[in-house]
Amino acid sequence: MDQPPSSWTTSEKPREKCGVFGVYGLDKDLDAARLTYFGLYALQHRGQEGSGIVSSDTERFFIHKGTGLMAHVYDEQDIKKLRGQLAIGHNRYSTSKGTDSKHTQPVVPSDQTVAVAHNGNLPSTRKLEVFLTANGVNIDGLNDSALMAEAIRFYLKRGASLQQALETAYPLFTGAFSLLVMTNNEIAALRDPCGIRPLSIGILDGGYAFSSETCAFDTIHARFLRDVEPGELVIANQNGLRTQQLAKGRLHLDIFEFIYFARPDSVLLGQSVDQVRFNFGVELAREYPVDADVVVPVPDSAIPAAMGFAQESGIPFYHGLIKNRYIGRTFIQPEQHLREWSIHMKLNPLRHVIEGKRIVLVDDSIVRGNTSKRMIELVRKAGAKEVHFAVSSPPYRYPDFYGIDTPDQEKLLAFGRSVSEMNSFLKSDSLHYLSLEGLFRATGRPADDFCAPVFTGVYPVDIAERQDEVRYLPSADESDFIPEPFMALEPMSAR
Repeated sequence: MDQPPSSWTTSEKPREKCGVFGVYGLDKDLDAARLTYFGLYALQHRGQEGSGIVSSDTERFFIHKGTGLMAHVYDEQDIKKLRGQLAIGHNRYSTSKGTDSKHTQPVVPSDQTVAVAHNGNLPSTRKLEVFLTANGVNIDGLNDSALMAEAIRFYLKRGASLQQALETAYPLFTGAFSLLVMTNNEIAALRDPCGIRPLSIGILDGGYAFSSETCAFDTIHARFLRDVEPGELVIANQNGLRTQQLAKGRLHLDIFEFIYFARPDSVLLGQSVDQVRFNFGVELAREYPVDADVVVPVPDSAIPAAMGFAQESGIPFYHGLIKNRYIGRTFIQPEQHLREWSIHMKLNPLRHVIEGKRIVLVDDSIVRGNTSKRMIELVRKAGAKEVHFAVSSPPYRYPDFYGIDTPDQEKLLAFGRSVSEMNSFLKSDSLHYLSLEGLFRATGRPADDFCAPVFTGVYPVDIAERQDEVRYLPSADESDFIPEPFMALEPMSAR
């Protein structure tokens, strides 16, 4: 633990596993796949390494999947082939199973009985593996999503309705899951008992829509109805919507949805994501007054927090780092002498904003810390007199097992290090993290509505054998971030 992490890549933000979207049309002429395509486009930020849509005309499935960004996966002819009034779709990030199309979702077993789109992760698949193996199902090479699909298929093949199949298979799913499940004539939406990943219902002219985020409803002119509740099953068919509580639910939405994953124009738990991020900055400024000249955000997700920090502190806000918005994920490595400064491909400083100034540089989180260190160097080389690094979330100390792609715990900058030690590594003039209490208060919701495992090491759903991967190594100031039963104060007024 004496040496900070040494490896560095151009992006160190934690990555969400995927986003899901689906449409059920009461009108048989509704082009469900086209609407799903535009819904997925609004969710591109949740997964950029593969996409797929499965549609149905109530008699058979039509499938198109591929790797890469949506613009590379679909063309007009692909969408035209996806016929029918039902469709579900999925954008994904790669996991240990790789980026090849074999693992691109929705998962569709070979007999095309069912299609499954999964947002989240099952840290333990032991129950599923034991059940399927005992019933003669070959599970070689199947990931958690495919195992769930096989369990649902098992019951459907034995004459169960979709509702019965999901009710019976549900206890086998251990972890975080927001699922869309489709047969030829029905779409089901369901969440794990803690509602760790979001899933919402929309009303469409002539049908219903389901989405990981509400921003996608706006894209297709659907009206937000409500969230799927933790532990709830919602089924759309020609008779409308029907619901069933499959397990006793207790909401514990992952707080990282507010911090980074969700689009700012989405609404989570009735709260504007943009407003909550603004509130993070307000709380941070209250906790850590800084004598500085300019507040500069790390674009884009930290912009609302930086604006909140500036308003509360009275320090002027400026966009001092300009992002190249045409740089997406790339697997082409920089030439050797550029590698150390490949952050320039994404960010470029405005010298006239930074030079000679005491800068408050605001970001939403630090994972490994190497990119943060390079950004601070970048700002210093642009002439900053001082760089005070303000982070609108607590120290990221623990791994996630619910669908966030994070590095090994030993590679997390905050693991086992104090804020002072992290500040020395980053070479900032000061380092300030938002407290856990301030984080929850900024949401305008009770703290118990959230889980924050990457900050606290507390996992609301049993991670079973994966618990051995978690180490609890306190730093000099770890006690500052031990979870307490905080209750949020009244929501701040909208700006």
